[in-house]
Amino acid sequence: MRVGLTYDLRSEYRALGFDEHATAEFDHPETIDALEAALRKLGYDVQRIGHCKALVQRLASGDRWDLVFNICEGMFGLGREAQVPALLDAYQIPYTFADALMMSVCLHKEITKTLVAKAGIPTPQSILIDRVEQLAQSNLKYPVFAKPVAQGTSKGISPASRAASLSELKQACDSLIQQFREPVIIEQYLPGREFTVGILGTGNAASVLGTLEIAMREDADQHVYTYRNKEECESLIDYRLVLATSDPVVATAESLALQAYRVLNCCDAGRVDLRCNTVGEPELIEVNPLAGLHPTHSDLPMLATAVGMPYVELIRRIMDSAKARVTS
Repeated sequence: MRVGLTYDLRSEYRALGFDEHATAEFDHPETIDALEAALRKLGYDVQRIGHCKALVQRLASGDRWDLVFNICEGMFGLGREAQVPALLDAYQIPYTFADALMMSVCLHKEITKTLVAKAGIPTPQSILIDRVEQLAQSNLKYPVFAKPVAQGTSKGISPASRAASLSELKQACDSLIQQFREPVIIEQYLPGREFTVGILGTGNAASVLGTLEIAMREDADQHVYTYRNKEECESLIDYRLVLATSDPVVATAESLALQAYRVLNCCDAGRVDLRCNTVGEPELIEVNPLAGLHPTHSDLPMLATAVGMPYVELIRRIMDSAKARVTS
């Protein structure tokens, strides 16, 4: 099988003048090397394509693939993660992970929350603003939590994201709106345990891979999983494998995560993040249908390693799920 590989490299965008923060969601060369090596070990004929514009050029020149392993995040717009899937749909080329619609839905955190709440999945109360003046309409109780509505890798999240007063919230929102030029979502702050749940498969065949609890070390930013904590996770964060069989809270978190994953039509693999409220009950924060795949730094491969699944086996499971969708 001829497999194309689409991705965004940090170095390519840095060469175009984008800074480290703007490219934080993009991949390092070792991720692409690891993916290609795993796919080749599984017997696939792999061709590197690159980012969205490179895909456009390859499609225009007549190149085609049996399936594309897509990890492109995109650079511009609220639908940036949908750009590659939409292009591939136009050429009827199958690909891994969610379709263009669900990539857009899951990137926009408020739309995600609206859909999962309709399905009965608990998620913190929230409002969406694009001007600080709109904060006067809020009836949320402090503390609250503010973040950009459509960023990943904890971009825009700092200790200031947790606001204990209106003045703190105004300052945080004003800074985020100016920096990201997109709306800000403000949620009721959840003070309890934080989990990321890994899921493999599609639809009824989807199942929980496992769950990591995110615990801040002494030198980390406390109370909030900030951009700094995420980027320096090896030294600031403990990722603890927790088991549903021995922890009822984890069992609830995994059940909610799998339900949300299915409601949002995620495919092949993904991650769901949850945090516990004041009485210790998990609530959904966000859904990631395009989880990072760096073999040692990204949460999903870290989780696979924690449950004894080699990286090559993780990629095999993703490909088997995608191929099953193509042939069904």
